[in-house]
Amino acid sequence: MAQWLLVAATAFVIMGGALGLRAVQAGTRQMGTIVCMILAFACQLGVLASRGELRGKCPLGDYGEILAFLAWSLVLFYLVVGPTYRISLLGLFTAPVVAIFQLVALIPGMMDRNPSKVEKIDPWGESHAAFSVLSYGAFALAAIAALMFLVLNKKLKEHRLGSSLFRNLPPVRSLLDSVARLTTLGAGILTVGIISAFMMERDDSSGSHLVAAIATWLAYLAVVVMYYWRGITPRRLSISVILVFVLSLLVFAFV
Repeated sequence: MAQWLLVAATAFVIMGGALGLRAVQAGTRQMGTIVCMILAFACQLGVLASRGELRGKCPLGDYGEILAFLAWSLVLFYLVVGPTYRISLLGLFTAPVVAIFQLVALIPGMMDRNPSKVEKIDPWGESHAAFSVLSYGAFALAAIAALMFLVLNKKLKEHRLGSSLFRNLPPVRSLLDSVARLTTLGAGILTVGIISAFMMERDDSSGSHLVAAIATWLAYLAVVVMYYWRGITPRRLSISVILVFVLSLLVFAFV
């Protein structure tokens, strides 16, 4: 059941991205992308609910569930901040990332078909896992907004102001504010996850994950501090947000 819902969510996301691309090429706006993302979000909720029922806890027990949860959190933040942007374009940039996460989650073996049900739940452990992965939804969308800024900045420097892509991009100031706010929000959510980690029952295997989470938190905190207090160029902010996101994903893949 969960796999079929994830297939449906992926199909809706791809359809939303295609509609966004068509709208950008035509230089118009339409609501098809956000409708598809809402439908994908509903399917993702079904996936998480089904897997949570099987496990008896927050569905973050394997890489497939983590990727599905991450895709859900990314779509969640997209739906929250989407009205700030020109809808079709943000969906165009977001959809491929969500689709990749979900397609990898669908690879056989990534998601345990018959997970064992947990009898005893550590609420602090559940909070740590849920808030940590949720924060990555904000970080992922911040990275996408940063990529949008780099594209806009490049087009401005090349004086390519007449393209349909340029006409559909949101204002530079709006993009920068969103990158900074999403990064700050993600760092705040990750802070709750780290605090929960210190309160939960830990074993030897959880130590490396906590170290990786703290390292990620410190990296994003450094970016936020440099932006708000020291001042860094918008281009460096965008590149930093993208690099930290990619590197943090690689770190968690090997811990």
